[in-house]
Amino acid sequence: MTKKTEAAKKTMASGYNCAQSVLTTFAPDMELSRHDALRVAGPFGAGMGLMGNVCGAVTGAFMAIGLRYAKTNDDENDAKHKGYQLVQEFSKKFTEKHGTIQCKELIGLDLNTEEGYATAVDSGIFKTECIQYVEDATAILEELLGEV
Repeated sequence: MTKKTEAAKKTMASGYNCAQSVLTTFAPDMELSRHDALRVAGPFGAGMGLMGNVCGAVTGAFMAIGLRYAKTNDDENDAKHKGYQLVQEFSKKFTEKHGTIQCKELIGLDLNTEEGYATAVDSGIFKTECIQYVEDATAILEELLGEV
């Protein structure tokens, strides 16, 4: 386990969501404060605001890729395409490991219902399965980005 995967797991274990846990691990290295990373990633947890769509650990990774590779000037098309390529590569690697990038499918619960969310909390899934997704997303991202 690397320092980044340990940091991401510690953030998740402290009660932050999966997207926050991944993004905050990479943000300071890319000139985004932890505070701002927490704010930006806040709504993306649990498959985007409890909707069970793309796993927050995955969206956190996508945001980190965007911090490194995104078009921010008119002449940065190469960075934009590099970001797209890394998002696709990340998705492929995460899917190979877990079968999907969809939160609802990963955890088998609909967090957008009272019953589904209560079951998730009662079962401790955020501290078991979800923390594993955070660790794996962080490791894949480290591999794709190299030293940040």
